[in-house]
Amino acid sequence: MTLVAIEAALAAGELLRQGFGTNFSISSKEGRHNLVTEYDHKAEKLILDFISQNVPNSHFLAEESGFSGKDKGGICWIVDPLDGTVNFAHQIPTFAVSIAAQRQGKIISGVIFLPITHELFVAEIGKGAFLNGQEIRVSQVRSLEESILATGFPYDLAKNPFHCIDHFTDILKVGIPIRRMGAAAIDLAYTAAGRFEGFFEVELAPWDVAAGKLLVEEAGGKVTSWDNTLFDIHSRATIFASNGHIHNSVSAILNRTV
Repeated sequence: MTLVAIEAALAAGELLRQGFGTNFSISSKEGRHNLVTEYDHKAEKLILDFISQNVPNSHFLAEESGFSGKDKGGICWIVDPLDGTVNFAHQIPTFAVSIAAQRQGKIISGVIFLPITHELFVAEIGKGAFLNGQEIRVSQVRSLEESILATGFPYDLAKNPFHCIDHFTDILKVGIPIRRMGAAAIDLAYTAAGRFEGFFEVELAPWDVAAGKLLVEEAGGKVTSWDNTLFDIHSRATIFASNGHIHNSVSAILNRTV
């Protein structure tokens, strides 16, 4: 299962790498900055076709095509063919392919591939998390003063900016630096690898977080909602992923603005 996801992610990543910086069609979905390119569609078709050919009874939840295939009790593949579309469209080399396999409601494997840096993050439930074949663990930083967090903003931020601004500034007031990569899958992969101490965001879709959530957990981290309760990848609510050591302290700050 995981090997199929890896092969699909690598093939899609190579397609994206070849298309990066070329002329391609771009359109918007729900807002000016919620973009989709022809490479989102091409990469998604490649992934779904490859998995369908190699794993019978698969069905899919993918960003561009939604639900497809028949649920016959097999694997549900949760696919973001190009996380970081805005970056890709603006020739910013920070984007990823994200593929997760779900069985009976549980994510059992996850793959995130960054085509430009050629970093392949892989996790399998109960077997750990890996970057290019080397096991990774979350950061061991325990103090907020030494931490770096990542975040992102929803595409409809202009409709209700104050909620995002409040929790963003509350974190800054504590003195924690914040980075914004523009791709939640990368934020979660970097948290799993110990590059960030944590990541928080709101209104993310299942394909944004499914593979990354497993990566963080298999690397020894923790993933919850902002209020420290169980996080459901289908909820499109709040998510906070961390190394575990700073979880309660940051969760308390985030929960003040929910």
